[in-house]
Amino acid sequence: MNQPLINIDRKFRPEVEGLRVVAALLVAIYHIWLNRVSGGVDVFFVISGFLITSSIISTINRTGELRFLPYITKLMKRLLPSVFFILGAVLVLSWFLLPKSILDKTIREVVASMFFYQNWQLAISSTDYLDSSQMKTPVEHFWALSIQGQFYIIWFLLFAFILLLIKKYKLTNVKTLINTVLGIIFVSSFIYSVYLTAVNQPWAYFITMTRVWEFALGSLLCVNLSSIKVNKILATVIGWLGLIGLILTGIVFNVSEMFPGYIALWPMVCALFIVLSGTRETKFGVKRFLGSPVMVKLGGISFGIYLWHWVLLEFYRYNVQETPGIIVGTLIIISSIVFSFLMTRYIEEPIRSSDNNKFSFKRLGIMGSVNILLIGSFLIGVKINHYKLEQKITDKNFPGALAVKSPNVVPDQEPIPAFSDVFGDLPQAHLDGSNQGLKDSDLKIGEYGETENFDATIALIGSSHSEHWLGAILEATKDHNYRVLNMTRSGTRFSTGYSDDDLKGIWVNNVLDYLKDADVDLIVAQATASDASSNKIQQQIVDQLQYIKDEYGIEVLAIRDDPRYSFNVLESLETNGLEKTTEKMNSETNQKDESFWKQFETENKSLHKIDLTDYFRVDGKFQPIIGNIIVYRDNRHLTNTYSESFGPIFEEEINEILKKK
Repeated sequence: MNQPLINIDRKFRPEVEGLRVVAALLVAIYHIWLNRVSGGVDVFFVISGFLITSSIISTINRTGELRFLPYITKLMKRLLPSVFFILGAVLVLSWFLLPKSILDKTIREVVASMFFYQNWQLAISSTDYLDSSQMKTPVEHFWALSIQGQFYIIWFLLFAFILLLIKKYKLTNVKTLINTVLGIIFVSSFIYSVYLTAVNQPWAYFITMTRVWEFALGSLLCVNLSSIKVNKILATVIGWLGLIGLILTGIVFNVSEMFPGYIALWPMVCALFIVLSGTRETKFGVKRFLGSPVMVKLGGISFGIYLWHWVLLEFYRYNVQETPGIIVGTLIIISSIVFSFLMTRYIEEPIRSSDNNKFSFKRLGIMGSVNILLIGSFLIGVKINHYKLEQKITDKNFPGALAVKSPNVVPDQEPIPAFSDVFGDLPQAHLDGSNQGLKDSDLKIGEYGETENFDATIALIGSSHSEHWLGAILEATKDHNYRVLNMTRSGTRFSTGYSDDDLKGIWVNNVLDYLKDADVDLIVAQATASDASSNKIQQQIVDQLQYIKDEYGIEVLAIRDDPRYSFNVLESLETNGLEKTTEKMNSETNQKDESFWKQFETENKSLHKIDLTDYFRVDGKFQPIIGNIIVYRDNRHLTNTYSESFGPIFEEEINEILKKK
């Protein structure tokens, strides 16, 4: 190809380097002191789109082709050294400094980060990025890097396809073609992002398709920047407006709940303003600040600053205190800069700048192998703990909920599950995938117990606060000829409170359609939400259960919700101990459904009801460990082991209801 694919301004842009470090520092500052999302990651995505498009087009202009091996080799040499090194450091430090209860989650996320699918790992596990009640791993922030890595592959395929079209059909209006393709990607991804953010924001936050428009915007800027002219006055004004607007993004908007929908245009436009302002040399423009030697130097290590700050922050939180003060937070940022500088100089640069690929990949291979060996060691330890857990569950010294009203004194034992196993002590429906995730509304049904020639069918329906009783129900029905169905969806109460076009509402309607003709004798479901003070929310759940009873003639066992807390009970138990956690639990008003439940018990005679609140207290105090079993795996969900200890209680209740049918 004799002529350049497209003429772009390939010169070094110092203000872009400065913008990168501003984005990295904003992320760190908002995480450390404000516990909010800053919008800085979205700016990283725009810059990445701008830079990789510039690199790809320059390569095609220079060589006339775009080959995968040189492209992926260069990409791996740039990304993997820092990633492998930091993940290795996290694995080693986790063994000594991380609560055992989060080790299993950390291992899974380290693996996901190594292979650049961490964003999907978090989406599938229904992670809320800034929910303080969810235990955070030191590598949770790698989700953004995973999206970036996926994007680089997508963009290679995209431009390889464009180049193929140009060569095959001898196209000459290349700029129009590229703008058209990028425009279609931008618009379609943006529309999907706005839609999915409205109906399922936690899922939209992490997945790749809702973020591609941000990269595409940077690419469009790269392709068209040389054609956009701004005068010096306008350049000065929009540059400073862009920087101020970017800094205020996380304060003006609740980014973690509103992004990546149309609100994400705010930091995007701010970034565009800054880049556009840099096309003109002005005396008082933002370029003089962002393009200063110090900012350019820091911009070169901004990638490491982003990666290190969260690692240091999380280890500090688990070992010292939840929120750092000004001095400690500043030290975390300074340490991130120092570690990033040293890592860039001694780990990343020797590999990235070497012309000897054999040398580079030998080092990468060693780092990757060490990480895999460390992961293997962790997994072996987890397997051993699981084996010990299975042995202990059969011991009569672990009565769980039955200890509350048992006259026998329960001897002190090390509680089960082991801390390293609690986070994964999930209901069977969660383990086999029959629990419905947030991403769709199709009805997924798990079938347990007797599946043929059964005497009765019991259906467990509702959110995760219904699902965590599955262990109790399976334990209650194991000696009976019953079929058990699980119809649960994370974050979705079986309620009349959702609209018909919402994913939650669609799922509820799908459940209703199924039950209309289903052979179901008894429905078990949560009847309240103990963290909701509004009686309207409680009534909507009861109204739905009442509808099932009145219209379908199915018996209903309505369960009062378990106590919920504003903090992670498991994390507190391991880091603060039993006494302080007990004190913390009892200092909260953790059941806002009290008055509603009393009225419901008194006035509603047609639904069967069960209030298990007493089984969360010993001598009048709520406890994190009862009958030598750990009660909670987070701030609101029961461990499956504790749920199973309710088996005899549910067995009596279920048999009594079914006998009357």
